[in-house]
Amino acid sequence: MKFITPSRLSVLAKQLSCEFSGDPDFNITGINEIHVVSHGEITFVDHPKYYDKALASAASVVIIDKKIDCPPGKNLIFHSDPFSIFKKIIEDRISFKPSVSPIHPSAKIGEGTVIQPGVFIGENVVIGKDCLIHANVAIYQNTKIGDRVIIHSNTTIGADAFYMKRRPDAYEKFPTCGTVSIGDDVEIGAGCTVDRGVTDETSIGDGTKLDNQVHVGHDTKIGKHCIVAAQVGISGIVRIEDYALIWGQVGIDRDLTIGKGAVILAQSGVSKTLAGGKSYFGSPAGDSKERMKEYVSIKKIPELLKRVDELEKLLEKQRGK
Repeated sequence: MKFITPSRLSVLAKQLSCEFSGDPDFNITGINEIHVVSHGEITFVDHPKYYDKALASAASVVIIDKKIDCPPGKNLIFHSDPFSIFKKIIEDRISFKPSVSPIHPSAKIGEGTVIQPGVFIGENVVIGKDCLIHANVAIYQNTKIGDRVIIHSNTTIGADAFYMKRRPDAYEKFPTCGTVSIGDDVEIGAGCTVDRGVTDETSIGDGTKLDNQVHVGHDTKIGKHCIVAAQVGISGIVRIEDYALIWGQVGIDRDLTIGKGAVILAQSGVSKTLAGGKSYFGSPAGDSKERMKEYVSIKKIPELLKRVDELEKLLEKQRGK
């Protein structure tokens, strides 16, 4: 998320009632999570496990819950609860504006695009040429859709990221300020959900096709010409490279990569990054040929147990003699 107007480090720290270390005149240009942050922007870290990652990231400013020396080229803001400070910075810059019409006046819709009855199109949405948006689709604010895109009924594009902070007695929701970007010639089936990025962008590349009832989590990047079959669930911050093929009811864990041209067979559970150009099956997903051999072996277990039981009976009988 880029700031409309840059914020000076000293001014922002004062507004937040926080101590800071670094250049007081440094201009902060935006705010982003650690995996997408860039130079000039601010991020946060609230666990020692990620201190090194945050300090080595492209972030120019890091909100941190521990007093440390400021590394060269960095600026630090100190607070016992960095999450709440990060959240406040965003909340001070965004606000929910209820719509008064099904299609917001600021939306831009390209020539030849057909919008069926019951569609909701939010603020600053951009839809390209020759698209077909079927009945009862909801497209939230700031979504960008390319040319010749088809979106089927009851799909929602741009819902809030599923991003929470565990507190002692409840989960605290994080405000979503990211967007969704959909390329040209994409088709999205009925009943799908594509969540916005937390602070950045969820994207679907040119030519990719999503079947019905597919979920795409926040900040996920799906490449070009991918196929995603029905009831696939993709967690947040997943990278799916070009020409991947994901069959029905596959579940993909967060923050991993599916390589170019990878094939994931139906009902597999993906818990780690998978290299491209291979076929995978099972839960956890592994090489499909090896997994198939394992399943064949498992089917042989009852017969093996039966033979062991017969052998034990034979040995017992021989001992009795």
